[in-house]
Amino acid sequence: MSNPSTQKAIISLGRWLETPAGSYVRTWQQARLDMLTTDIFGFNAMQIGLPEVNALQASRMPNKWLTDTHLPKVEEDGTRTPIVVVHDFAELPFASQSLDLVILPHVLEFAEEPHQILREVERVLIPEGQVIVCGFNPASLWGVRQATGRLTGAHFLPQNGEFISLPRLKDWLKLLNMEVNRGHFGCYAPPCVTEKWLNRFAFMEAAGDRWWPYLGAIYVVQAIKRVRGMRLIGPAWKHKRATAQQGVPVTNRINQHIDSE
Repeated sequence: MSNPSTQKAIISLGRWLETPAGSYVRTWQQARLDMLTTDIFGFNAMQIGLPEVNALQASRMPNKWLTDTHLPKVEEDGTRTPIVVVHDFAELPFASQSLDLVILPHVLEFAEEPHQILREVERVLIPEGQVIVCGFNPASLWGVRQATGRLTGAHFLPQNGEFISLPRLKDWLKLLNMEVNRGHFGCYAPPCVTEKWLNRFAFMEAAGDRWWPYLGAIYVVQAIKRVRGMRLIGPAWKHKRATAQQGVPVTNRINQHIDSE
């Protein structure tokens, strides 16, 4: 069963997303998730946690689920994302190699066993299945603000979150034979608490992408599950020359080449 403190921290993050800074993050993050998921094909996709972010809204897969510790709210049109309620993200209620896509929006940062969650994700993904991880970047102004907030008690983000650096996350994925395919950084504005000041620093988005791309407050990473010893087989194209010489000894082929010269 999930630790109550973990559930509380994730819920706190959901509430934080309703703040001006949270709305700023959610808008940028939603755009990147839409861009990535619309081109990922398959049948079964799952989002783990944080129903405040509809990470699968642009996905064209026929089966989409949300796992969380509580039911998501009903949308204005009366719809609700299909959900499988679980008590522990480290034990996913899906069969091995049954999902094409898994999205983890900030779940690893608030989990007591992030490695186990990734292991479960690797288990349920099919070969060549994909995972998308969203996280706060500790090597950013927001990361510095959160670190100083732990000393002063003035937290900018939910205090129980543990930011995971991108190199560290890549190492975890590599151990599970997951190859990072794409990555994006964003939200370069300073950690302001008002919409007015966040809008004043809107120019930093374009500048950050160009001049300091690894210092964005948020990252979105896409990785593919690789299976050793497996490779996709393409069309069996055969050259006429190779077909004509099939069965001819190698020495004869060499002699024919020399005679032709």
